[in-house]
Amino acid sequence: MNPDLTAAVRDSFDRQGMMQTLGGRIDLLEVGRCHISAPVTPAVSQQHGAGHAGLTFTLGDTAAGYAALTQMPTGSEVMTAEIKIHLLRPARGDRLQARGEVIKAGRRLTVVRADVFALTDAGEVLVAVLMGTMVPVSPAA
Repeated sequence: MNPDLTAAVRDSFDRQGMMQTLGGRIDLLEVGRCHISAPVTPAVSQQHGAGHAGLTFTLGDTAAGYAALTQMPTGSEVMTAEIKIHLLRPARGDRLQARGEVIKAGRRLTVVRADVFALTDAGEVLVAVLMGTMVPVSPAA
């Protein structure tokens, strides 16, 4: 991937207070793909001890958004126009990892998906699937 684009995406990610709060990190960044993970801690769990759906959604939305940004015009930022989540099972794991990818990049709309996995020493389990649409915006938006 273009080093300038990589730097721009990472700079944008580093400005996200939500990702800082959650301990999020970019695990993979390629054109049309982005993986983001965060630990499942008591602060982001629900009453049954699994990762909260809010954590699952936030990671999926963010990974899908940055996957889209890798295919948007230079100097753009990205925002979600709409996104839907299918929660498949409780997010029980040490970390959650969202794997975002571009389905179709257009000039004004980019269709994306993200699969969210619960990670443990024993492996990974798919816990959610998201589908959505991202739009490019100017950095001042």
